[in-house]
Amino acid sequence: MTRFGTWLRAEPDGIYCPPGDFWIDPGQPRPRALITHGHADHARSGHGTVIATAETLAIMAARYGPQPGGKAVAYGQPIRVGEVRVCFYPAGHVLGSAQILLEYAGERIVVSGDFKRTPDPTCPPCVPVPCDVFITEATFALPVFHHPPAEKEIAKLLDARASAPERCVLVGAYALGKAQRLIALLRAAGYERPVYLHGALTQLTRLYEALGVRLGDVQPMAGLPKAALKGEIILCPPSALADRWSRRLPDPITAMASGWMRLRQRARQKNVELPLILSDHADWGELTATIGELAPAEVWVTHGREEALVHWCQQKGIPARALLLHGREDEED
Repeated sequence: MTRFGTWLRAEPDGIYCPPGDFWIDPGQPRPRALITHGHADHARSGHGTVIATAETLAIMAARYGPQPGGKAVAYGQPIRVGEVRVCFYPAGHVLGSAQILLEYAGERIVVSGDFKRTPDPTCPPCVPVPCDVFITEATFALPVFHHPPAEKEIAKLLDARASAPERCVLVGAYALGKAQRLIALLRAAGYERPVYLHGALTQLTRLYEALGVRLGDVQPMAGLPKAALKGEIILCPPSALADRWSRRLPDPITAMASGWMRLRQRARQKNVELPLILSDHADWGELTATIGELAPAEVWVTHGREEALVHWCQQKGIPARALLLHGREDEED
């Protein structure tokens, strides 16, 4: 049986490509890095040359400071890195996220990074890319994970707000991607009131707006009296939900927007009154449907629930293996 991808090497902290002399999403500083998206478990500081979409470079600059070695690439625009032909395609995960197609020695390998197939008003939709080897995430790769329509979860949020006008709704949402998507979905549902932000969410939300994502009236909540926030929606990092900071709010309905809210135990552990199942990762159905659509010769799994997805692939006659990369998990997604 032909073995594909012998020219790629999986290391604990990333994927190394010798013929191109580059790393993909390395966990420590490298001379040349290709970055799939701006989340901290994939994009780290200190690299020499950084090749990524313009939006990802802007996110990295906002988080880590100027990226003097940054080289922006457009979706669908092939470039050559060493001996390898490289092309970035939308991943649908967050703004600027990309799958990376590598072509060398007559083979096509796609590194998905993190992706989702569900439409997202804040970023281009995921584009399936035919390949011999599909290197995929598996964050929610268990059959229990089926993400409901985002519109249904937004309706739950709006219903909770309307039912308790003397309270506010405090939603824990990841600072990059989730918070901005949540605001955009609220606007799509017809909600036009201001959305208030914890200070930790302001910088990236303003960056999204500067990059062309329309989010409507978004305001910092700092300095507002408690009475002014009755009946309002406030977003904060998940870690701030139980902080003393939240005591300044008018009897908040505590919510969390995350794919992990599918697990009732996880919601109870975090004392979440209103779990919102809203994820920026592919669920089990999306993962398996994507693999079925691509029909790759092999599947490699980078992180998440690797065993279940590898087993599913093998049951379908697709050779698969786990790469066991370290430090790749969005616990708050």
